[in-house]
Amino acid sequence: MTDLRSPEPAVASQPAGPARASAGRPGLGARLGAGVNGALLPATGLLVAFAVWWLTARLELVHTTTLPTPGSVLTAFTDKPDKMLGHTGDTLREILLGFALSSVAGILLGLSLAASRTVERMFTPLLVAVNAVPKITLGPLLVVALGWGQKPILTMVFLLCFFPIVLSTATGLTTTPADLAELARSLNASWWQAFRKVRLPAALPQIFVGLKVAMPLAAIGAVIGEFQAGESGLGYVVTQYAGIGDTATAWAAIMLVALVSILLYSALVLAERLALPWVRETTSTR
Repeated sequence: MTDLRSPEPAVASQPAGPARASAGRPGLGARLGAGVNGALLPATGLLVAFAVWWLTARLELVHTTTLPTPGSVLTAFTDKPDKMLGHTGDTLREILLGFALSSVAGILLGLSLAASRTVERMFTPLLVAVNAVPKITLGPLLVVALGWGQKPILTMVFLLCFFPIVLSTATGLTTTPADLAELARSLNASWWQAFRKVRLPAALPQIFVGLKVAMPLAAIGAVIGEFQAGESGLGYVVTQYAGIGDTATAWAAIMLVALVSILLYSALVLAERLALPWVRETTSTR
């Protein structure tokens, strides 16, 4: 009888364990190169933006009273660093607190929408309607209702961040891959086991998308709230100094808002990579 087996074991043609591991993962040089590019490319983009800004101001394409040069903005910051950093701390606290409140409430409501079709039909039109209202128009009403200070500012942050977090949470929990859901059913997993082991882990990447969308919106909400009801913060600085014609200081405050947004967004991206290491390993990379 003819022997249909291979003359050599199939594993003999496979590379050794370390060789296989190195073939599946980029080498140290590639990782270092990616790290350098990860820092160099954003810095290059910022340098290009500042060069365009400097040329625009230098050639007076926009009047210098409206758009000062980067050097004058830096000087405005260095003339009063303690004051500017103090206002930055106030805005940062408002961003983080408002973002935390909207994250907790948004994820809980997203869970409710995903768990009950009745709740989804009941509240989805209301959420869409609230999200469609331009939030800046609510500023004066919030001041009347809540007074000056942090309450209307935090409410503004909450309103801007809430909807994308709710939407991403509900979407992630209702779009579990069919093969994973079928696997949980085949193992006779309870509802809680399927949720904890399958649905929630599968939804976490989508939830982080909503959080990353909401983080810059939190900074926008804090500044808008400070425009309307702030007694401190970077938005308060912009209104006060722009009102007296000191646009360099106003632009310094705007640059600090941008810097805070970049740092918070980067921290959130890092948290996602640490919390969800399997995402980068199981999805295609560019």
